[in-house]
Amino acid sequence: MKKTFAVAFLAIMVAMVLVAAPIKVGLVTDVGGIDDKSFNQGTWEGVKLYATERKLTVGTNVKYLQSSADADYIPNLSTFADQKMDLIIAPGFLFNEAMLSVATQYPNQKFMIIDSVVTTKEGKMVPNVANAVFAANEGSFLAGVAAGLKAKADKKDTVGFVGGMQFPLIENFQVGFVQGVKAVLPNAKILIDYTGSFTDAGLGQAMAQKQYNAGAYIIFQVAGGSGNGVIKEAKERSAKGDIRWAIGVDKDQYNDGIYAGTKSAVLTSMMKRVDVAAHDVAVMTENGKFPRGQVLTFDLKSKGVGLPEKNPNLSTAIVNEIKKYTEQITSGKLKVDSKG
Repeated sequence: MKKTFAVAFLAIMVAMVLVAAPIKVGLVTDVGGIDDKSFNQGTWEGVKLYATERKLTVGTNVKYLQSSADADYIPNLSTFADQKMDLIIAPGFLFNEAMLSVATQYPNQKFMIIDSVVTTKEGKMVPNVANAVFAANEGSFLAGVAAGLKAKADKKDTVGFVGGMQFPLIENFQVGFVQGVKAVLPNAKILIDYTGSFTDAGLGQAMAQKQYNAGAYIIFQVAGGSGNGVIKEAKERSAKGDIRWAIGVDKDQYNDGIYAGTKSAVLTSMMKRVDVAAHDVAVMTENGKFPRGQVLTFDLKSKGVGLPEKNPNLSTAIVNEIKKYTEQITSGKLKVDSKG
């Protein structure tokens, strides 16, 4: 039976006095690689934090395997299972089938998938897999508010959304973003495109060129490695005096937008705290509390999603307005739409 746990529960688990021995953790990346400045990298940062806290050796007790193709997923997951790693983590829905296959082969091994839910063909939860999901629509709503207010302040009326592959998980970002923009800029024109890839930065930049040429002032990219091309285009235009903005995703991408020494073309970022998810489940596993076959939901209230604490490119007025919407969402006064 699928169970959804508020991450307040996780906070309690993390705060417990740790008496168990540290565990060995293995991360298998998707094709984006460990330094994708997005999903894989963010998850790895959470694993490394766990290692730092426990004084574990990265590369021995805590390590990763990179996948260069989808065909590497099963072999890489199996390699860590054969090495008897205590917790094997894989980020993203692309691992669903591979994890189901390997988890079935290794029923005593503990696995974790981030941003997806692994079920059998009959729709049943897999007992040795923990599933972490995020209320991306809520964080994206705030990104939309930021974009709408910034556009309004600068007398602009067009913003854009560039997604990777088009399916409900990514459309959830789109839905929340659009709702947020419309909440503060009702007559905004919102351009929407999908690259069909999470690894093609060139294609992402081409999509950004298309939208910026059509008048977009700010683009929210939710396209993994492809989204780096959106940021690149914003930087290049801004460096030439044609100020354009990008909104990052998954982690704070402010530094990725740096140009002209100190300026950044990244307005803000919709952070999906995959690092928190990876770290917290590692701690739970260490304490004998591995969430078998459960779905852990990280939302705005639990700070599992949201904007960075510092947003140098947002005015105080905009930040204060975002805080008001945050309070409305976390209190339940405002419901953010979702896809599916």
